[in-house]
Parts: sequence; C-alpha cells; structure tokens
Amino acid sequence: MNIQDIAKICHQANKAYCETIGDNSQKDWHNAPDWQKESAVKGVQHIIDNPESTPEDSHKSWLSVKESEGWIYGKYKDEQKKTHPCFKPYDELPEDQKKKDLIFSTIAKTLTKGN
Repeated sequence: MNIQDIAKICHQANKAYCETIGDNSQKDWHNAPDWQKESAVKGVQHIIDNPESTPEDSHKSWLSVKESEGWIYGKYKDEQKKTHPCFKPYDELPEDQKKKDLIFSTIAKTLTKGN
C-alpha cells in the first residue's frame, strides 16, 4: 500500500468522524482540494518518519507545516484566507479534535507497519 492510499483512508475516516460531530466541511478524497490531500500525505509521512510519535506530535508537525504555508488561527476553516480553528497548541484543542488526531495516527501507524 502506498502513501497516497494510506492518506486517502485516513482522510476518509476523519471525514466520517467529523460528520458524526457535526462538521460537514470535509469532502470525499476525490473531491478534496489538493492542499487537503497534500496535508494528509504529509501527516502519513510524519508517522512513517516517526513511528513512535503521538497524536500530539502529529498535531505539532501539522501546525509547523501549516505555519510554513502561511496558515493562521481563525474561527472557521477558510482555504482562501488560510485560517483554521485547530491552529493552536494540542492541549488547547477540544477533545473531539484530539480524537480526530488519534484516529488519523492510529490508522496511519497500522497501515504503515512493516512497510
């Protein structure tokens, strides 16, 4: 299984989870914007490079990448303005967002084992 396949599975799982908490902002992988797909791939790559990383470590990596791309905190996710409500330290995230990081990390770790 290649990194794109793993990123797609992680994305789709997070999309499904987000829908259960009332967040319908994520599109299916094939309709997702390139920046979102690239973010998922980078998230999986972080886990491949750091197999012992925690969901908090993954979030820190995500923050670092987003910051380098010019993203900032915003009440709403807006790809044009590059604002995101999760652009904050892990310990300040609501529990439902921490669970999203855990889901992504767990799936990525499971699917990259032995690769």
